[in-house]
Amino acid sequence: MANTLDVANNLEQALRESDEFKSLKEAYEAVMGEPTAKQMFENFRDTQLSLQEKQMQGIEITEEEVEKARQVVETVQQHEGISKLMEEEQRLNNLINEISQIITKPLEDLYGTAEQN
Repeated sequence: MANTLDVANNLEQALRESDEFKSLKEAYEAVMGEPTAKQMFENFRDTQLSLQEKQMQGIEITEEEVEKARQVVETVQQHEGISKLMEEEQRLNNLINEISQIITKPLEDLYGTAEQN
């Protein structure tokens, strides 16, 4: 049987070669190549990461921060290139989620589902 880590490395390479990743990379490079889009996207990511950090630390997010985040999201969704990037990222995430379900199947089989217990 193949070494599990070798299989994981092959999977990583397959992801890099997938249409989903190639489309994401192309969309990302297009956004990064346009200064206005790049700034908007970086602002979006900074806002997103800041809120995630606060949530993980148990710090309450203010209404002002929620409103700012909503405005940032609204702005980036109106930009065609960033919107495309977000769609492509979602496509890749869907693929990764499907792979994760396959990878964790042995644990699911071992422990069963909540309905079986």
